[in-house]
Amino acid sequence: MKKVPVGISGRHLHVTQEHLEILFGKDYQLTVMKDLSQPGQYASNEKVDVVSPKGKLLPGVRILGPVRKASQVEISRSDAIRFKFIAPVRSSGDVKGSGAATLVGPKGQVEISEGVMIADRHIHFSLEEAKEFGVVDRQIVSLKIGGIKAGILDNVLCRVHPNFKLDCHLDTDDGSAFLLNSGDILELVKSYTIND
Repeated sequence: MKKVPVGISGRHLHVTQEHLEILFGKDYQLTVMKDLSQPGQYASNEKVDVVSPKGKLLPGVRILGPVRKASQVEISRSDAIRFKFIAPVRSSGDVKGSGAATLVGPKGQVEISEGVMIADRHIHFSLEEAKEFGVVDRQIVSLKIGGIKAGILDNVLCRVHPNFKLDCHLDTDDGSAFLLNSGDILELVKSYTIND
């Protein structure tokens, strides 16, 4: 069995340095609250409010660092429905044509015309881990989940990079549906057959 640890990702956002300075002030730098599973990635102490085009307020959304080339907001489908966001399922960084929002910080606000999304299900692999699992970058696999709410999660993207570390990222909706917690172990499945 090819075992994959899971991390449940709550709503969060990534910002550019330009947007960070508008939100928090000139030359502002993110401060580290805790390191995340991927090397060099961290949850910052900084939070902003996110306002939907319909005027619904999603308060206190944490910024993850370091800063990015494009600002984006990652929410669940439940968030999108409750707070009236347009949020297609996308891979991180694929902001073109995604939803709009206003980011409100202590020093200013930023309107983004795109960048609100529901993150796709994905697994991070280092080059060595990808070789061990027999997968390649951008390959689509499935995950088998045990427990009282067992099931199969399809359409899971493999993301391979020298700096990555083995970890599956699911949003809170997927985690809740299968009663998963961060640190639980799932089984990678490349293919399976459904019998009548």
